[in-house]
Amino acid sequence: MKKLPFQPFVAIDLFAGGGGLTLGLKQAGFVVSASVEIDPVAAATYQANHIETVVFSKDIRDVRAAELIATSPTNTIDLIAACPPCQSFSSLTSKYKKEDHRDKLINEFARLVEEIRPKVLMMENVPGLAAKGKTLFDPVIERFKTLGYHIDYKVLEVADYGVPQRRKRLVVLGCLNHPIKIPTATHAETAKKGSSQYPWVTVKRALKGIKPPVLLSHTKSNGGPQAFGWNVYRDISQINKDRLKSIPEGGDRTNIPLHLRPNCHKDDFGFTNVYGRMAWNKPSPTITGGCTTPSKGRFGHPTEVRTISVREAARLQTFPDSYKIATDYVDRACLIIGNALPPTFAKKMAQACLTALNKDSSDDK
Repeated sequence: MKKLPFQPFVAIDLFAGGGGLTLGLKQAGFVVSASVEIDPVAAATYQANHIETVVFSKDIRDVRAAELIATSPTNTIDLIAACPPCQSFSSLTSKYKKEDHRDKLINEFARLVEEIRPKVLMMENVPGLAAKGKTLFDPVIERFKTLGYHIDYKVLEVADYGVPQRRKRLVVLGCLNHPIKIPTATHAETAKKGSSQYPWVTVKRALKGIKPPVLLSHTKSNGGPQAFGWNVYRDISQINKDRLKSIPEGGDRTNIPLHLRPNCHKDDFGFTNVYGRMAWNKPSPTITGGCTTPSKGRFGHPTEVRTISVREAARLQTFPDSYKIATDYVDRACLIIGNALPPTFAKKMAQACLTALNKDSSDDK
């Protein structure tokens, strides 16, 4: 990265995915000099949108502190931000009770914090890490404290921070020189009169003005989905169309007549967060890697007989329409968007880190 004419605060992004966290860091005012992302498809999307950042597309266990520091225009890393994979502790996957070897990669985040000693650190993860994953989480937190970091962590609802989506995330903030606090919520489901908080952002507001999407099959002979800015939705079977037709806005699979239900959903027990429609006047459900598949969540459009498009999912994740998705495969595009930390949420967490760094700078004068 080139030297800059001013002295910026520099961040690096570990387990960077398609770059949602980096976008939030940049919106908050950080220069992001380096990122690490092992998946080449996600790394391609990251690089397409953050061309000034050095992307290390390799196993984080092979990444050394010195090569990350070398990317900084100030020869210093002020913030290390990370979203280490801990899918075994996700409420969406924990029912399968499969251990994921990637869970222990949180220790690589801790290693790089110890080697680089940034003034501030930030981690985002699934809520279950602090409970079911205590055997991994607690030692890492103690390691940070031993290094001298003041730590604050909390499970947050991203809708409380202006994201048009219900999604709970564990956030950890740490600062070397003084206490740091998780930011207070800026939004609320019901904003009280006279409150400084805003109402939750709705699906209707998030999708306002978006162009009508096109079928994925239509793009194949017309330049591919990237030519349509990934404002593309899947072709679905007739029976899935009939299922969506039977569901009212905001409804779920229990609204489907018995003769149309899949065999596994004939009764009214079990998960209801599939084959559903979003509601215009509420935030969306959690956007996942299955966000254009009816059987994988409540991803039906509020009124049209289709799921949301990939670009609509990206909007609900607070990505701008200009954000490139550098793949022609719908499953990979959905994973990149669904796995991302919403940039608007990341920005608000990063602003707390920036406040801490500015306090450090004032104390040094």
